[in-house]
Amino acid sequence: MFLIQADGQLVEMSEQPYHSEDLLQELLAKYPNLMAGDQIDDTNPRRWLLISREAALPSEENGANRWSVDHLFLDQDAIPTIVEVKKSSNTDVRRKVVGQMLDYAANAVVYWPIDEIQKMFEATCRQQGIDPQLKIEEFLNASDDQEVFWQKAKANLLEGKIRMLFVADEIPVELRRIVEFLNSQMYRAEVLAVEIKQFVGQNQRSLIPRVIGQTEEATAKKEIRTKKQWDWDSFSKDLESRRGPDEVDIAKKILEWTKDKLPRLLWGKGNFDGSFFPILDYNGIDYYPIAIWSYGKIEIQFKWLQRRPPFDAESKRKELLDRLNQIPGFDIPIDAIARFPKVDLSALKNEDSLKQFLDVLDWVVQEAKKS
Repeated sequence: MFLIQADGQLVEMSEQPYHSEDLLQELLAKYPNLMAGDQIDDTNPRRWLLISREAALPSEENGANRWSVDHLFLDQDAIPTIVEVKKSSNTDVRRKVVGQMLDYAANAVVYWPIDEIQKMFEATCRQQGIDPQLKIEEFLNASDDQEVFWQKAKANLLEGKIRMLFVADEIPVELRRIVEFLNSQMYRAEVLAVEIKQFVGQNQRSLIPRVIGQTEEATAKKEIRTKKQWDWDSFSKDLESRRGPDEVDIAKKILEWTKDKLPRLLWGKGNFDGSFFPILDYNGIDYYPIAIWSYGKIEIQFKWLQRRPPFDAESKRKELLDRLNQIPGFDIPIDAIARFPKVDLSALKNEDSLKQFLDVLDWVVQEAKKS
């Protein structure tokens, strides 16, 4: 590689390995664009929001952390991107790293709740002396609501829509073949490698990234997958095929009720699971206490409510929990008041139970307006 300086002098740059994997990890954390988002998607280049370095990952619900992921990023579409960094001199970069990455991905979609990912992001910002709210506002460029962004990340995890990136100074042939095979076979997930070579000369350094794994076959398959905009017709058909007409009737009654009380409706864009969020906009604050999913679940939005008065008070969320648990079939644990617990739609097949549930939603609306 040759560099022509401003004075016309030609500098010959020679390829050199990195001193350590940690150095390459630091560079990725500081300069995420090294992951060549424009090569991953040339029509809509990927941008990267660092969630955490050494992101802790458990292997069971509420279990101790078992692994430490080198980096966790989200892109602008809130797709979780797991990054594993290896030097080419590390023999693990050939095959062992693949099993390691698949372990991470398989457990991340199950045991990484979105509130934990938010906590990791906030901790990373504090370490850097950055305001998390300002950081994400800058990243989104006012193109998306922050909480909608986190909801997208959550939906992507639930669908298994993630990206796995192997990063090294040189991607060996064995790993390249595995990456190309996995990426061509996986429909929801994306598997790629990024080779970042380092060239040095006369106290100057150049880093050149190259994305590997985007075969024509894999690209064609990924292009078939487009983001789906759900509506009542598509949602009800999906719900009926998965759960039957009775649950469609329950969802329809809830939807009809919300038109007056929670009048703004946000339909999800998940590729595989439909959802809708009834919303109350009041005094500049948006309240969305529930989401309904086409796999037959009602999701209680405690995590979002805790940022909105009066539900920012733990006692008020506890009162909401108690009211819900009076409904037959509801048994939400106390620690769920900071999470997103789910209840079966079928629990509301009894008209009295449905009325009781809608009365609880009405109470939420009245409490929001009083505050």
